[in-house]
Amino acid sequence: MQTASINLDFQPELIRRFDVSGPRYTSYPTADRFRADFPVADYERALAERGNAPLSLYVHIPFCETLCYYCGCNKIPTRNHSRSAPYLDQVEQEMRAVAARLAQRSAAVQLHWGGGTPTFLDDAEAQRLMEFTREHFDLSAGGEFSIEIDPRKVGARRVEHLARLGFNRMSVGVQDFDPAVQQAVNRIQSFEETREVIDAARASGFASVSVDLIYGLPRQNPFNFAATLEKVLDLRPDRVALYSYAHLPSRFTPQRRIVEAELPTPEAKLVLLGLAIRRLAHAGYQYIGMDHFALPDDELARAQAGGRLHRNFQGYSTHADLDLLAFGVSGISKQGRHYAQNAKTLDGYGAALAEGRLPIERGITLDDDDLLRRDAIQRLMCDFSLDLDQLASRHGVADAEACFADDLKRLRPLAQAGLIEIDGPRLQVTPRGRLLVRVIAMQFDRRLHDAAAQLQAPRYSRVI
Repeated sequence: MQTASINLDFQPELIRRFDVSGPRYTSYPTADRFRADFPVADYERALAERGNAPLSLYVHIPFCETLCYYCGCNKIPTRNHSRSAPYLDQVEQEMRAVAARLAQRSAAVQLHWGGGTPTFLDDAEAQRLMEFTREHFDLSAGGEFSIEIDPRKVGARRVEHLARLGFNRMSVGVQDFDPAVQQAVNRIQSFEETREVIDAARASGFASVSVDLIYGLPRQNPFNFAATLEKVLDLRPDRVALYSYAHLPSRFTPQRRIVEAELPTPEAKLVLLGLAIRRLAHAGYQYIGMDHFALPDDELARAQAGGRLHRNFQGYSTHADLDLLAFGVSGISKQGRHYAQNAKTLDGYGAALAEGRLPIERGITLDDDDLLRRDAIQRLMCDFSLDLDQLASRHGVADAEACFADDLKRLRPLAQAGLIEIDGPRLQVTPRGRLLVRVIAMQFDRRLHDAAAQLQAPRYSRVI
């Protein structure tokens, strides 16, 4: 098999040196900067004034039948499927309330169901959710409509049903195929049921299938992780998301069930990462950024090559900077200068809707500097390059060198280490710096470096 040029130079010593804690930059400012005193009226006014530009939609389904110990998502473990029907009532109520605040009906070119486990819904419930989504929004022909799949609960027939509903992309959770690792994280999943789902997706016309893996889980070692990689490559997904396990038991209660003594050491974890990078490159996958790899003909790879790659709360996206409307508990919407996050609990979410309010719990309104820095971080994360003069011109900034003087100063040690090249206003992340692009992006995060904010800085995961 021909090896693709991955444009990635794996340097363990540099990773050890710069592997600090930092944001994932699915937004800027990051969600930990959102405020409870967010002016919801301003957000509602922005909805009314937005026109009919295309939208991205997200629906959060929080329920899971089993609890995976590694998980840091907003989820509700339950085997009681009667809980989903009243939740869908509330999501429909929220969707109706948001649509009523829009002056014009809008088309959605992206739709994503996440969780939790979206396939907790049965066929009738999934159809109901899709029907009332279409009642309020036009799902564009040729749009990207994706769903997260748990192969343990989904067979070929359900995949066919999802395709009939309009889904054409899926993300399949795997994490690891080794039985000992699966037992340690309470996620028992066979290769055969995973293959059935992926084969059914292709037979049903899904345009892209992504597989999620995690390195750094308990009981992982180079031998069993290599076996997992071989099985994944045998499935030949269009994309592979290779996430680093972040052990934060003080923040995520389920992680307290993981035996810390069984976790790989930092050194062993780097070995796992290097192993995965080599195998994916040999199999023809290209490095997109952060933790994403894709085959050269996949939409993500083509979007990156064409300078159209974007990053939002669902990760990398092939569309431009769309407004995003999120529905359900903890969903985060983006509208112009505003980010707005829904209540994180079912009680808080339902209480707001019962009072006739949008269930927004917190948010933030971006100032001009936030918009400038959001653009800078986006381009670095998606393109691995940034032209400061062009950036300044887009935002009406007269002197780019003066504007970014502090940022450029912070970048010097990274440039000296060979992570980034600085040629006048032009910044280029090097192949050895690509795995550490979060560290590079952090140097443009004014809020992270603000002295007052530092006193209240949250604990982020490590960048590797």
